[in-house]
Amino acid sequence: MAAQAVLERSLVPTRHGPARLLRSPAERAWTTLVLGHGAGGGAQARDLGWLAHDLPAAGIQVIRVEQPWRVAGRKVAARAAVLDEGWFDVLAQLELATPLVVGGRSAGARVACRTAVSAGALGCLALAFPLHPPWRPEQSRLPELQATGVPTLVVQGDRDPFGVAADFTELPDSCRVAAVIDADHEFAVRRGSPRTSALTRADLISCVLGWLREIIPAATTPANAPAPSPGRMA
Repeated sequence: MAAQAVLERSLVPTRHGPARLLRSPAERAWTTLVLGHGAGGGAQARDLGWLAHDLPAAGIQVIRVEQPWRVAGRKVAARAAVLDEGWFDVLAQLELATPLVVGGRSAGARVACRTAVSAGALGCLALAFPLHPPWRPEQSRLPELQATGVPTLVVQGDRDPFGVAADFTELPDSCRVAAVIDADHEFAVRRGSPRTSALTRADLISCVLGWLREIIPAATTPANAPAPSPGRMA
């Protein structure tokens, strides 16, 4: 079983109030993955927690960002422009010594897609991207993915009402879409499924780690970086 990952908590100022950082550092880190949360939950979301716990063992520092509206205890997410501004303010204060990859889940994935180029990121990770509102595929947010401007990985449950992998069409070659079997928008598997949460977690970690090793320059990526072993999260 993997050891519990170190977690460092801090507050940083933004123009819209303080944001909270949950930093999971890595020894000999070769990249930093900064993740935003969705509109319906915070930085403790299942998929974000899996990445923060498991990836540092492979040399990837993970920083989860809790937006100011969430830190302030508000129940409704801020509008898109405010989310983007708060995100930029956080990134400007990180002082990273490694390449940056941005990402997030759901609404946080949209923020990352809109800001990846301006943030100087080498890639964008979109978890449970809300391609359209449930049962309203005509209201597509595909243009946000088409315009990321950096290598992008979309990881989508194949039972996600906000869009499944087959719905993501007409994307640039730099954008890849991966399906997670029997998973919903929260990457939970249905009751009675032969799939388990542990398998879903392992698939997600393997997919993201393999993609990061492809997009980060070889000079910064250790060839012998170990694969993480999923363990129990606190």
